[in-house]
Amino acid sequence: MIVMKFGGTSVQDAAAIDRAVAIVRGRLAERPVVVVSALSKVTDALLAIGRGAGGGDRDGALDLARGLRERHYNTASELLGTSVFTGFHSELEAEFDALDELLRGIAAVGEITPRTSDLVVSFGERLSSKIVASTLQARGMDAVHVDARELLVTDDTHTRAVPQFEETYERFRGRVKPLTEKGHVPVMGGFIGSTKHGVTTTIGRGGGDFSAAIAGAGLGADRIEIWTDVDGMMTTDPNLVREARRIKVLSFEEAAELAYFGAKVLHPATVLPAVQRNIPVFVRNSKNPQCDGTCVQATAPACRNAFKAIAVKKRINLVDVAAARSLSTQGFLRSIFDTFDKHNLAVDAVSISGVSVSLTVDSSDGIPALAADLGRLADVKYEGKKALVCLVGENIRETPGIVAKVFGALGNIKVRMISQGASEINLTFVVEEDDMVDAVQRLHKEFFSDLDPAVFA
Repeated sequence: MIVMKFGGTSVQDAAAIDRAVAIVRGRLAERPVVVVSALSKVTDALLAIGRGAGGGDRDGALDLARGLRERHYNTASELLGTSVFTGFHSELEAEFDALDELLRGIAAVGEITPRTSDLVVSFGERLSSKIVASTLQARGMDAVHVDARELLVTDDTHTRAVPQFEETYERFRGRVKPLTEKGHVPVMGGFIGSTKHGVTTTIGRGGGDFSAAIAGAGLGADRIEIWTDVDGMMTTDPNLVREARRIKVLSFEEAAELAYFGAKVLHPATVLPAVQRNIPVFVRNSKNPQCDGTCVQATAPACRNAFKAIAVKKRINLVDVAAARSLSTQGFLRSIFDTFDKHNLAVDAVSISGVSVSLTVDSSDGIPALAADLGRLADVKYEGKKALVCLVGENIRETPGIVAKVFGALGNIKVRMISQGASEINLTFVVEEDDMVDAVQRLHKEFFSDLDPAVFA
């Protein structure tokens, strides 16, 4: 049994859904479970619609909802044909009528809460999964639509709900596995779930991949396929380096580091349920299904290259905190991180020397208030327009002199902070944002000109 997840660009219109359906057909023998995102850009549109209604613009929100209604009707009609769509039309109409009623209620109250926002946004996956299931049926496959909210149990932290894994796994085993054993193709939306009391929740942006991994773990899948619009994970962003190459295989640990430090192909949390159940995750391109993509698995094969990839994050803020030498290091560090936690700011990288600490944050919001609080402890400076560059690879552990080689390749590019720490598989540093492209191009030329064919395409 396998889990196949199709992202927004893989179900963005009728042509994309037809491609996805053809891919599913080719895997029927492996008893697929299909997880889909909302049609491309629909989640953003629903968020905007919800905010508009909450701001009192009822007519504007309803007008935007009519645009979404027309888009989904047209997509379904093109896929199903007039006769089949006539029977399916009432199902879509009921969903959009419910959305309109919800928007009128939000506008009447004049406020949208996180709980209500989750309900508004959930319509994206509810609609796309029904369209995909109906298309599979119209193409002769025994598809069954399953409401993800009846499977994925979460807490009540709306907009970023935390899955309750054991109960969720039990539901997948009890409700979905019997369907696959009977030859059905279950189709569900990603990203959405519900509390134990049936209140609709979402598990955060990018949560469709997470949903697929949870489904795979709960069902004991042989593999999880993430279908997107790129050929797999690359040695770096092809928009920065034209010579970027596809990585055939990565370890879970490497993929998680790359995702955290800016590689957007996989949601950072996606690998967690797969790691726990040792299920390989494949990243594939729905527009180029002949490409083998990237396999993310428990352990990667030996590679003669020191690094697997370079990830980058732009718009980074660098915060430098320096206190008097007489201050206790232990108390100083605890106070710093308590202050970051108070301001709800996540730290990407840290470099510590005595009682001087440099930290990076990928959000400018709240930095002045953070600095004001930290200023009670020590001298504080902060600067924006920085970039975080992260080289990832398990061979860092085994390669002597690798740090010297990295900074030798950078030449005259000014490095503001260096962090190499606990994971042992990443080397991270900060440069000026204007130097980022040059830095990545130099490093890629140095470390990826001669590639191990067993690992890179």
